[in-house]
Amino acid sequence: MSQDLERALDGYLAASARTGDRRALGALAGRWTPRLSAFAWRLMGDADGVEEAVQDAWVEILKDLPRLRDVDAFPAFAFRIVQRRCARLIRQRQSGRRLKADAQAEPPPEAPDMDRSMDALRIRDAMRDLPPEQHAALWLYHIQGLNVAEIAAALDVPTGTIKTRLMHARRKLAARLQGGSHE
Repeated sequence: MSQDLERALDGYLAASARTGDRRALGALAGRWTPRLSAFAWRLMGDADGVEEAVQDAWVEILKDLPRLRDVDAFPAFAFRIVQRRCARLIRQRQSGRRLKADAQAEPPPEAPDMDRSMDALRIRDAMRDLPPEQHAALWLYHIQGLNVAEIAAALDVPTGTIKTRLMHARRKLAARLQGGSHE
């Protein structure tokens, strides 16, 4: 399904769920829970934390969905809620784990994975070395297909910050991949 059709379907489901359609809400949750879990994994790297963050996020999504004016903004709306939930959990746990170490962990088997080709593995490995903020921005842009404005809304930072994060992340990836090709 094309990205435009995916967005249209998500907008329709969000609009229907906003009016109380339980089937639409179930379909929306079925489509988005894996994406939100993969995003939470990249922020936390802890399976228990991911599950808790995504469950808490869905409670907040359900509560706030009726107030979402633009249903086409559902992806940024949902990612932002997950990001805030993950940040709260990380702050609460503060048990010596650092966000960077968590973001570099191997994704769980149920998380959406890139093609297992050699290049994809090298890119994924290089992405693990990025700071969490750059990793999240790059992942939302290239893997989830969000635009800069949507990522800014999801991560609650200005669009200029997202552009800068993407630029630095791409430069670091290029340098790492070009340097790594000589090994």
